[in-house]
Amino acid sequence: MHEKDTFKTDRGDLEITFIGHGSLAFNWAGKVVHVDPVSAEADYAKLAKADLIIVTHDHYDHLDLKAAALLTKTGTAYVADPGAGEQLEGATILRNGDSAEVLGVKIEAVPAYNLVHMRAPGQPFHPKGVGNGYVLTFGGTRVYIGGDTENIPEMKTLRDIDIAFLPMNLPYTMTPEMVADAARMFKPRVLYPYHTGETDTSKLRTLLQDEKGVEVRLRRMK
Repeated sequence: MHEKDTFKTDRGDLEITFIGHGSLAFNWAGKVVHVDPVSAEADYAKLAKADLIIVTHDHYDHLDLKAAALLTKTGTAYVADPGAGEQLEGATILRNGDSAEVLGVKIEAVPAYNLVHMRAPGQPFHPKGVGNGYVLTFGGTRVYIGGDTENIPEMKTLRDIDIAFLPMNLPYTMTPEMVADAARMFKPRVLYPYHTGETDTSKLRTLLQDEKGVEVRLRRMK
């Protein structure tokens, strides 16, 4: 069974399901929202159909057309970056800096990229301006989903983040130290490491133990 947490919003409870790796699900105001559903992380045929599917970028561990198809019903909406959006018929495509409101959820696309980690000299695993992170607003509760990113300067502009998901696995995203630095930039009320691979997530608690107001929560994401 996947772990779940529930948060109060001004329009009812927000239930978060921690599916695995970069895959998450949100249940709010009678709507089911899936982020980066991937078949390797769950049997999506057994999960509730999605009202909204959000995709950060088109890498295989974030965009899985089979999983999306299993979650799709009449009226399912898709929101994605350009690379994934062109593969999802009818998707609303957002680029860094764009925003939209879909089914009562405000969706802001924010940068997600590498500054340090490269697949080859000058070739980052995630180039600037290609994939998205997202800030999702559920009835006034703001949830930041980092996507595949490092602790980039744009994080300093994030405001009033209640819940944050930050990736923590090498060589593709961040070390625990980089995640801690990112958290200090915008101080989320609750911080979940995700997309963690074999990283020792407990290190993050030690690194942020003196950062008042940031609660680190560790959940099963494998």
